[in-house]
Amino acid sequence: MATKKNTSPSDYSESSIRVLKGLEPVKQRPGMYTRTENPLHIIQEVIDNASDEALGGYCKNILVTLNADGSISVEDDGRGIPVGLHPEEGVPTVEIVFTRLHAGGKFDKGSGGAYAFSGGLHGVGVSVTNALSKRMEITVWRKDDKGNGLHQLTFADGDVIEPLRSQTIARGDKKNGTRVTIWPDAKYFDSPNIPQAELQRLLRSKAVLLPGVKVTLANAKNGDSQSWQYEQGLRGYLTEALAQSSHGEPLIPLFEGEQFASSESEGFAEGEGASWVVAWTEEGNVVRESYVNLIPTPAGGTHESGLREGLFGAVKSFAEMHSLLPKGVKLLPEDVFARVSFVLSAKVLDPQFQGQIKERLNSRDAVRLVSSFAKPPLELWLNSHVEYGKKLAELVIKQAQSRLRSAQKVEKKKSSGVAVLPGKLTDCESNDITRNEIFLVEGDSAGGSAKMGRDKEFQAILPLRGKVLNSWESERDRLFANNEIHDIAVAIGVDPHGPNDSPDLTNLRYGKICILSDADVDGSHIQVLLLTLFFKHFPQLIARGHICVARPPLFRVDAPARGKKQAQKIYALDEGELIAIEDKLKKDGVKDGAWSISRFKGLGEMNAEQLWETTMNPDTRRLLPVALGAYDQDYSEARFTMLMGKGEAAARRAWIEEHGNAVEADI
Repeated sequence: MATKKNTSPSDYSESSIRVLKGLEPVKQRPGMYTRTENPLHIIQEVIDNASDEALGGYCKNILVTLNADGSISVEDDGRGIPVGLHPEEGVPTVEIVFTRLHAGGKFDKGSGGAYAFSGGLHGVGVSVTNALSKRMEITVWRKDDKGNGLHQLTFADGDVIEPLRSQTIARGDKKNGTRVTIWPDAKYFDSPNIPQAELQRLLRSKAVLLPGVKVTLANAKNGDSQSWQYEQGLRGYLTEALAQSSHGEPLIPLFEGEQFASSESEGFAEGEGASWVVAWTEEGNVVRESYVNLIPTPAGGTHESGLREGLFGAVKSFAEMHSLLPKGVKLLPEDVFARVSFVLSAKVLDPQFQGQIKERLNSRDAVRLVSSFAKPPLELWLNSHVEYGKKLAELVIKQAQSRLRSAQKVEKKKSSGVAVLPGKLTDCESNDITRNEIFLVEGDSAGGSAKMGRDKEFQAILPLRGKVLNSWESERDRLFANNEIHDIAVAIGVDPHGPNDSPDLTNLRYGKICILSDADVDGSHIQVLLLTLFFKHFPQLIARGHICVARPPLFRVDAPARGKKQAQKIYALDEGELIAIEDKLKKDGVKDGAWSISRFKGLGEMNAEQLWETTMNPDTRRLLPVALGAYDQDYSEARFTMLMGKGEAAARRAWIEEHGNAVEADI
């Protein structure tokens, strides 16, 4: 007789592994895919799709309607989502678009792709909108062989409840376009209400960035309607914004321009580029808005870094050519950028964003793209209008002098009682802690490359030998017995302290303390040990945003020479960026597979120039600020004790068994 095995809740077996299918991951963790303060972002996903149709030149009208029953409709007169059976999946294509993560028309970037430029490749989009909605109705008008087709499909909680229905309609009726009506599910959001001011600003910006396209917001509850349609584009938008903010007249005429890469452009795909309008004002708050393929990027990113670099290069060149710089004054990018207002719209093939909500652009090439297009025309204009150029240089020099005075005040404060700095520290020249940064580098070989590749004016290097002590259970007064920890504390100029202490930070020598380790398991371990040290014994440095983690790239792509274009070495931070680079090479005419891909984990494999360009250059690197986020101190302390405590092996094992399948293992 067979006996049934009793299982306890702590058993870990095959049945313990749960596979989330379809849209379940979105419903389980909505905050990973969208903002959950209110439903605006899931509505924006649908608006972005309509905007992509307009960006491609297929749509002239976008209508957003706030319906009386609380639903929101987004309608465009674009091509209409394809409704035929998908050749691989065997179900209507429109159904796949709204029910499958990582499905859409924006992955094919070749010459025959439906969207040459669009708002990103996260592969989530409107499927997230569907997952977080109680109900969604899709209507597609699409002309086909049979005439004008009307196609309708309905979802509830992400699932199809009314399969695709199609009919042929009269010739005089609407021929093409898409309407999506959404009933957001309030249980996924802090508030069910869509902020009207944010929605209006979003729609207005779409109209600005799509000259000639009419964008309308209609409120069916009260009959109100508001439309935006701009022919002047960015210039009119910035002029209006400055006037509303009472900034007065700009110091010099607005600098505007646009440039896009041709098929002959070195290192860029055809069509990539930017449009911009820039104003310098002497007072008031600055107005700054940037977009990538019409997606707003309120947290900025590499395209804004490119604009800053281009403006700085042009103004610095003008000031030097006309001998305008006083003795002892060296211009920095922030001096030129401090009083700048701008609207920037970049067009980037396969943009890489930070996070699913696309608030910040991370694409490394965007720095060079925007700076190389923005610098030459401003330099030419300034040298053609010398009086305006001198007025701008005067403003910028004032900013530099003000910055220098502030730095001198800081230096006077910290001049007394300076400890003897560690011998292996390669210090920087500047005393301005708002700019200074120190890199804690794994190993002497990488430390050597970092020393040669750094900007010696504001970047210091401290090589670490081997792994730092696990200091979670170390007493504070015994910390300095460890040479590595002693050197770190003396170099940064701050004594160990507790979370509730008020340490003396007047001797802090660097505004950014950057952990720089290999992109392998050992490098990650060193990161954890250093983060443990700072969390336990220097918590105020984390609380004030001084601790960062540098992210060296994982891949190098060697692209062959082709025609007039030279061979290229391109670095990718991760798999997603590697795919984007391959897409760009294909669009640029490189035969599939003609490039080679190297995966490397050691910083020592990079020479000084490569380490600077990929990991240390403030304009092109990926530097992650370290913060506690929403967790309180007690929760974080308990979690660190479980992970780093010497007697916590059992708790660690249980935690790894529970969460291990969520990790992408690098084996």
